[in-house]
Amino acid sequence: MDSRAKMTAPPSSLNLGVLVSGVGSNLQAILDAIAAGTLNAQVKVVIANRPGAPALDRARAAGIPALTIPHKDFTSREAFDRALVSALREADVHWVVLAGFMRVLTPEFLDAFQGRIINIHPSLLPAFPGVDAAKQALDYGVKLTGCTVHFVDQGVDSGKIIAQRAVAVEASDDVASLGARIHAAEHELFVSVLREIAAGRIVPFEA
Repeated sequence: MDSRAKMTAPPSSLNLGVLVSGVGSNLQAILDAIAAGTLNAQVKVVIANRPGAPALDRARAAGIPALTIPHKDFTSREAFDRALVSALREADVHWVVLAGFMRVLTPEFLDAFQGRIINIHPSLLPAFPGVDAAKQALDYGVKLTGCTVHFVDQGVDSGKIIAQRAVAVEASDDVASLGARIHAAEHELFVSVLREIAAGRIVPFEA
């Protein structure tokens, strides 16, 4: 855990809004932890920017409101982000979790949830930001990669790092096998960080 994380009293509740674009395996890890009683949080709403994202089915199966707000329906990134903010506020969301959400957020969104937006990325940032991180790691020939939970800023995977977990690269690895082990580490790390937030040991980031 980042030694620079601030300390405070535990919050009364941790209301999460989860933004997704695809399958939603990290969302499922969060839902499973909540159902098992090992994460003191509520997912208030799950929002996808892509119609038919499988993550929405995961949310519905858990009885959580699942919305689709297609980014292609809006004339600007700012207008799309305003719609997201409105839906999240209506659901009484305190923290926003990006779980495979493939959009760069605008300052309008960042200001609405200042310092309370986290993302997980499948590399040890600042190495291999952006897409295809596992392929990048294999192409570069590193022996160690992993995953990172970080606060979100205006850049691409450039926000302050909260926590990381390492994953060894095996000689026999291809993108699929390495990616699967990274995903398993992501599920554990994401839930671990959310536990720290729920306990008040990580507080909103102040730039």
